[in-house]
Amino acid sequence: MAMVSKTRNMLEGLVREGSFKWLIKNRTEFDEEFEEMKHSPSGGRNWIPELSPVANLVVRRCSKILGISTNELRENFDLEASDSLKHPSQYARNMLEYCSFRALALSTQVVGYLEDRSFRRLTFDMMLAWEFPAASSQPFVNMGDDVTVGMEAFARIAPAVPVIANVIISDNLFEVLTASSGGRLQFSAYDKYLSGLERAIRKLRTQSESSLLSKLRLEQGEKILEVDGTVTTQPVLQHVGISTWPGRLILTDYALYFEALRVVSFDKPKRYDLSEDLKQVVKPELTGPWGTRLFDKAVFYKSVSLSEPVVMEFPELKGHTRRDYWLAIIREILYVHRFIHKYRITGVERDEAILKATLGIVRVQALKEISSASSPCYESLLMFNLCDQLPGGDLILEALANMSSSRELDRTNHSKTGSRMYSMSTLAMASSLGFVFGTSSNDNEAGLCVGEVTVGDMTPLERALKESRSNYKKVVVAQATVDGVKVDGIDTNVAVMQELLFPVRAVGKWLLSLAYWEDSLKSSVFCLFFSYIIFRGWLGYAAALLLVFMAIFMVLSRLCSQGSVYELKVIAPPAMNAMEQLLAVQNAISQAEELIQDGNIVLLKLRALLLSIFPQASERLVVAFVCMALILAFLPSKYVILLVFLETFTMYSPLRKASTERWTRRMREWWFSIPAAPVVIERARDDKKRR
Repeated sequence: MAMVSKTRNMLEGLVREGSFKWLIKNRTEFDEEFEEMKHSPSGGRNWIPELSPVANLVVRRCSKILGISTNELRENFDLEASDSLKHPSQYARNMLEYCSFRALALSTQVVGYLEDRSFRRLTFDMMLAWEFPAASSQPFVNMGDDVTVGMEAFARIAPAVPVIANVIISDNLFEVLTASSGGRLQFSAYDKYLSGLERAIRKLRTQSESSLLSKLRLEQGEKILEVDGTVTTQPVLQHVGISTWPGRLILTDYALYFEALRVVSFDKPKRYDLSEDLKQVVKPELTGPWGTRLFDKAVFYKSVSLSEPVVMEFPELKGHTRRDYWLAIIREILYVHRFIHKYRITGVERDEAILKATLGIVRVQALKEISSASSPCYESLLMFNLCDQLPGGDLILEALANMSSSRELDRTNHSKTGSRMYSMSTLAMASSLGFVFGTSSNDNEAGLCVGEVTVGDMTPLERALKESRSNYKKVVVAQATVDGVKVDGIDTNVAVMQELLFPVRAVGKWLLSLAYWEDSLKSSVFCLFFSYIIFRGWLGYAAALLLVFMAIFMVLSRLCSQGSVYELKVIAPPAMNAMEQLLAVQNAISQAEELIQDGNIVLLKLRALLLSIFPQASERLVVAFVCMALILAFLPSKYVILLVFLETFTMYSPLRKASTERWTRRMREWWFSIPAAPVVIERARDDKKRR
C-alpha cells in the first residue's frame, strides 16, 4: 500500500508541477486513462519507470487489448527479447514496439477494425509514443488534436498494419499526407486518410460483388480493382489501328477488360491478360484526330497475344491526371505478376504479393478522394512501380521474395517458440476487412507471422530499401545538375558542345599536324617512337600507362580544387529570332537528309560490289580481300599493326606525298565508277478495316 500511495502522490505531483500539462490542455482519452491509473490501486505497479508517460499509457492500452497486465507484458518481453534488444539505450522503444505489434495483431483480427476511431487513435498514439519512448524524453508539443508525429515514427508503426502502409512506400505516403502541414503528420489528416481508406476498401468489396459486372466471367478469386468509363460524358476510348470505340475499362488483379459501348448496353468485354508472361509493354502514348500525335492522354498496351497494339485514351479537359492514374495501376498489376513469375512464388505468398499490389491501389484511391491539391506521383505510392524506378529496386524485390520464401519456416518456428517479435502478415489482417484474397488466405494461427518490421531491428527488406533510398538521393542530386545545365536554342547547344569538345579537338588537330608532316622533326620522332612501341609489343603497357596518367590527373584535380566547382564558360552566340531559328532547323534537317542519302549510296555501292553487279570492280575487291586474308593469317599481329600504322602515318611524308595524292585520286575515280544497286520503292497497302 505504501508503494501504491507513493506512486499516486508522484503522479499527482507531476500534474501539479505542470509536467503533464501537455497531456491535459484538452481532455482526451489520455486524460481519462491517466485519471483511471491515478485512482487505481494497481496504478503504481503498472507504471514502467523506463517509459515516458505517453509510452506508459500506450502500453497500458495494449495490455487491456491483450487481456494481460502491464507487468506480464514486461516479463514476456524480458523473457523473449535478446540482450541487444534489452540494452538500456533502446529498452524503452523496443518494449513499446513489442507491445504495439502484439496489440495491433489482435486488434486487426476484429472485423471492420479500420472503421473504429479508437483503433485509429491507438495507432497514431503509438507513433507519438515511439518518438518519446523513454522516461528521459519529453515531448515539446501539447497532447491533443494538434499533436503531430514525424516520418520515422510513421514509417515504423504504420507498416505494422499493412493495410495502412508498407515499409517501401511509407516515406512517400507520409510526404503526401503532410504536404500542407510542414512535414509533420496531424491526427486530423491521418484520420481523414484512414476514413478514405475504409471507403475505398468498401468500394472494392462492392465492385467485386456487383451483379452488373457478372458478364465479365472473372476467374475464381479475381477481384475488380477499378472501373472507368461508366459516365457517358467521360468514356474511355479504345484505339485499335484506325478504329475507335468508346466504352468502359475495368482493371482486376489479373487482367484488363474493355467493354465497347453500344446504343443501350456494353458489348462483350475484351480481356487483356496481365498475369501471364506475354512480353507486355505498357507505356504513355500520344493520340489525336486522323492519327496525329497531339494529346498526351493515352495508355499503350502491346503483347505477343495481340496482332496489333491497343491504345486506351482517357479524355479530359486539361492535364493527363486520369491517364497517369490508370497507367500506374495497370503497371502495378503487371509488375506484381512479373515479380511472381521471376521468383516463382506460389501458394499463400503469391496471394499475399497480389494483395500488396491491391492495397497499394486502394491507398492511391483513398488519397485521390481526400486530396484537394495537385495529384501526387502515383508511381511513388505503389511499391512495385517504385521498385521498378529506384536504383537497386531489384535488390528490394529480391529481399521481399526471400522473406516470402522463408515465411513458412518462420511461421513454424514462431508457433513452436511462441515468439512475439514480429508484426502480423498482410493476408491475416486483410481477412478482417470483409473479404478474402486468394484461395489460401485463411490464417488461424494464434502466433504472429513474419511481417515487414521486427522489434528493434531492420529486416533485409528494410536494409535494401535504405541503401536504395541513399542511392536515389544521389541520382536526384545528379539529375538536378543535369536539369540546371540544359540550355535552349540549337545555336547555344552547339556552342556548349564545341566548348566541351575543345580538348578533343585540340588533340585531334595536333595528331593531324603530325600526320600531315607539317613539322618533319616532330612527325619523325613520333613515328619512330610509336613504331618502336608496336614492334616491342608494348601497346598494352602504353594503354595502361595512359589510364594511370588519367587517374593521376583526376586525383590531382580533386586535390587542387578543394571542393570548388570549375564552371564551363561559354560565349553565347548572337540571339536568333523565330524565323532564323526555323531556317536553322530546316538547314539542319536538310544536312541530316544529305548525310542519310550519302550513307544509303555507300551501302548500295557495297551491295553492288558484293553481288558483282560491276564485275571488274568486284574482281579487284576479291583480290584485295584475299591479300588481306593472307597477311592476317601468316603475319604476326604486331607486324600487321606496325604496317598499318606506318602506311597511315607516312602517307603525307615528303617521300610519299606525291604518290599518295595520285593513289587517292585513282581510288576516288574507282569508287565513283561503281554503280549503286537498284532500289524499288513500294507503298504498303492499307488492308485494315474501317468502321
